[in-house]
Amino acid sequence: MFMADIAGVRVLYTGDYSREEDCHLCAAEIPQFSPDICIIESTYGVQLHQPRNVREKRFTDVIHSTISQGDCVLIPAFALGCTQELLLILDEYWSNHLELHNIPIYYASPLAKRCMAVYQTYINSMNERIRNQFENSNPFDFKHISPLKSIENFNDVGPSVVMASPSGLQSGLSRQLFEIWCSDKKNAFVIPGYVVEGTLAKTIINESKEVTLMNGLTAPLNMQVHYISFSAHADFAQTSTIVKELMPHHIILVHGETNEMGRLKQKLITQFAYRNTKIISPKNCQSVEMYFNSEKMAKTIGRLAEKTPEVGETVSGLLVKKAFTYQIMELDDLHAFSQLSTEDYYCLQWCLWCIEA
Repeated sequence: MFMADIAGVRVLYTGDYSREEDCHLCAAEIPQFSPDICIIESTYGVQLHQPRNVREKRFTDVIHSTISQGDCVLIPAFALGCTQELLLILDEYWSNHLELHNIPIYYASPLAKRCMAVYQTYINSMNERIRNQFENSNPFDFKHISPLKSIENFNDVGPSVVMASPSGLQSGLSRQLFEIWCSDKKNAFVIPGYVVEGTLAKTIINESKEVTLMNGLTAPLNMQVHYISFSAHADFAQTSTIVKELMPHHIILVHGETNEMGRLKQKLITQFAYRNTKIISPKNCQSVEMYFNSEKMAKTIGRLAEKTPEVGETVSGLLVKKAFTYQIMELDDLHAFSQLSTEDYYCLQWCLWCIEA
C-alpha cells in the first residue's frame, strides 16, 4: 500500500493486497493514519475466500487423488506470487509423502524461473516462517520440482503435475497441455486464482461441455475442473474491515469487473450508511474530481523559531512557498533555508522643478 500526502490531503492506494498471511508473504499492514481518499481494489467484490487451511487441503487432496490413479494435473498460473506459493505447498507436501517422490512436478514459465532468483535472494522480505526455514536451507531451492522449458522437453508418460503459464490458457504451454489432456476424464484441471473474462479458463469455469482448440476444432471437456483460489486479492471481509478501521471520507473502487464492483459499492454503502462516506466506482479512463477545503499552515524556521511567540502575538517575516509547504523566516535566513537569494536595488529619482516668475 502507498500513502501520499498532497497539500494536506492523504491519499491511500492499496494496489493488489491481502490482509491474510500466506505461505511466504506477510499480510499487508494498515497505515497508522486515516486517509481522506482510499483507492481500493474490488477484484472479488462481495465474494468471500475459504479459510487458508481448507484451501490448502482441498488443493493437495485433489492432486494426490488424481496422481494416485496414474493421471495428470494441470495448474495454470501467473508467473509471480501465486506460483511461488503453490510450489512451496507442493514441495513440502511431497517431502512429507514418500510414495510421491517418483512422481514429477514441473513449472513451465520462463518468467517464473527468472523471478525465482529474486525469491531465493530476498528472504528477509518474506514472512517469519520462510526466514526460519532459511536457517537450514533456502525454501525456494525446491527438492521435488523442476523447470520445464517447452512441451518438446516433456515426457508425457505416467502421472505428473505441471504448473504452467499463462493462467488464462490464451496460448503457451498451459494451452498446449490442456488440449492434450482435456478429453480424459481422469485428468484434473486446478484453477488456483482469479480468472479474467473472455479467456478460455473463464469458459471452463462456467462449466462448458466442450472447448475450441487452437486449430479451430472443438473437443469435449471431460477432465475434472476444480476452482481453488489462492489469489492475492482481498475478499469482501478484508475490504470491509480495512474500510471500517481507516474510515476514509472518500472511497474509489478500481481493478474489478463492472458487476462485481457495483455489488461491492452497494454493500459498502449499506454497511456504512451511518457515515457520510462517498463511494465512487469510475469506469476505465474516467476522471474523478474532488475538492477539499483545508487550513494552510506555515512553519517558522531559523531565528524566528528560536522564540515561542505568546498567544495573540504577531509574527512578522518573509513567507516562502515551496510546492504545498509554507515557511516564515527572516530575510537574512532566506539563503540558508532556501535556494532563493536577495539583491539590493537603488533607485535614483530625478525631479524637475518648474519655477514660474
